[in-house]
Amino acid sequence: MLTPDVVIPILKAAVGAVTLLLLGSLAALAKGNKRLHGRINLIFFALTMTAVLGLEVIIRFVNPEFTAGFSPDDRRALNIHLGFSIPAAILLPAMLYSGKTHRSWHVPLAIVFSALWAGTFVTGIFFLPYSFPKL
Repeated sequence: MLTPDVVIPILKAAVGAVTLLLLGSLAALAKGNKRLHGRINLIFFALTMTAVLGLEVIIRFVNPEFTAGFSPDDRRALNIHLGFSIPAAILLPAMLYSGKTHRSWHVPLAIVFSALWAGTFVTGIFFLPYSFPKL
């Protein structure tokens, strides 16, 4: 069954892994390799959106009671995390488009996205619980 005990640690690992991709993308950009930066960001986009949509399918259709066992503190941590991750996910398509088409607003958007992603990383890795009480 796709319970929080299974899904949350997988998502924590996924956030860590795509963050490493994002850092690799920034390293490529710092070295002047814009093409590699774009390719890594395309992979980052695909993996991140797959995780976001996968979680939505799990909590809406596969296991609608996914958060039923969350304590008030767990729910608060999840809501704080979603306060960063949802806006970051909404910005992702605009980031991809603006980067691919070399729009002038790509860098300012990247700054906002970076702040949101930092919040996503910190709250996802450190604030969300690793285990949940059994129902």
